[in-house]
Amino acid sequence: MLSAYVPSESSLKKVDFADTADLPENAVWIDLVKPTPGEDQAVERLAGIAVPTREDMQEIEISSRLYIENGARYMTATLMCHSDTDMPRTTAVTFILAGHRLVTVRYDIPKPFALVEHKLARSCVPGITGEMVLMELVDAVIDRCADILEKIGADVDQVSHDIFEPVSARHGQAKQYSQFLIAIGRKGDLTSKVRESLVSVGRVVTFLSAVMEGVKWSKDMREQLKTMQRDVASLTDHASYLSNKITFVLDAMLGVVNLEQNNIIKLFSVMAVVLMPPTLIASIYGMNFKMMPELEWAHGYPMALVMMLMAAVLPYFIFRWKKWL
Repeated sequence: MLSAYVPSESSLKKVDFADTADLPENAVWIDLVKPTPGEDQAVERLAGIAVPTREDMQEIEISSRLYIENGARYMTATLMCHSDTDMPRTTAVTFILAGHRLVTVRYDIPKPFALVEHKLARSCVPGITGEMVLMELVDAVIDRCADILEKIGADVDQVSHDIFEPVSARHGQAKQYSQFLIAIGRKGDLTSKVRESLVSVGRVVTFLSAVMEGVKWSKDMREQLKTMQRDVASLTDHASYLSNKITFVLDAMLGVVNLEQNNIIKLFSVMAVVLMPPTLIASIYGMNFKMMPELEWAHGYPMALVMMLMAAVLPYFIFRWKKWL
C-alpha cells in the first residue's frame, strides 16, 4: 500500500490517487506498507532513491541499517508492534530522507505511525518538511516505548504484590503460580523487545545528530534531537532496571513456591512420624505367632487401642511444643 502526504495550509493531507504514476511532486512524506514492485519503482522514480527490500531491512549490521547513498540518508530501526496483545513483536522500519522528502518502508503497523498521521492531519507547522515528519515519528516512537515501560512497571508491581501478600490474605485460596509465571515471562519478553527497540532508535538519533552537521537544520530541531538522545538513554536505563526487577520477582516467586512445597512435605513427614508408633504396635499384635501371652488377656484389645492412641498423640504434642507445626 502506498500513501502520499502533502502540505495543505496548517495540516498534512493524505492524497488519494488511482495510479502510482500520479504521485504528487510536492509530497513530503511517502509511506510504503508492504509495497509491491510497482510501488517501489514509482517511489524510486519520484525520489531518486533505491527502496530497500525486506531482506535488506532485516540486516543487523550497523553499516546495513544506517548509511548514506546518493545523498539520501537511510535509517532502519526496530519498532514495537502489537504490544497490547499477548503476542508482541518487533518489526524493521526504514526511514529514507531524500532532499526534504521522507520515505518510510514498513511491513507491519506500528502504532506511532497512525498517531503521527492523525496529529499532522489536524495541525502542523507551515512549510513542513520530511525532516520534521521524521522528528515527529521518532518522538512518537520514544513516547510509545515510555508508555509500554510504564505499563510493564505497573503490571510487575501488581504481580509482586500478589506474590508477597500476607499469608492471612491468601489463606484458603489456591495460588495460581502458573499464571504468575506466564505473566512474568511475558513482561520480561516485552521488556527485552522494548529495550531492543530503544537501542535501535538511539542509533538512529545518533546517526541523525552526526549527519546534521552538514545540513541546515533549525535550532529547535537540533535541541529536539538532543532531548531525544537523553530520553532514549534514560528509557534504556529504565528498561534495564525493569529487567532486573522482573528477575528478582521471578526468583522471589520461585522461593515462595519452594517454601509452600516444603510446608506440604513437612506436613506429610509429621503425619508419617505420628502414625509410625501406632503402626508398630498394630503390627506387633497383628502377628499370628502361637505363643503370644497378650492374646489371652481379657482387656488386651482395649489396651492396644489406648497404646496406639497415646503413641500418636504424644508425638503430636511434642511437635507442637517444639513449634514444628
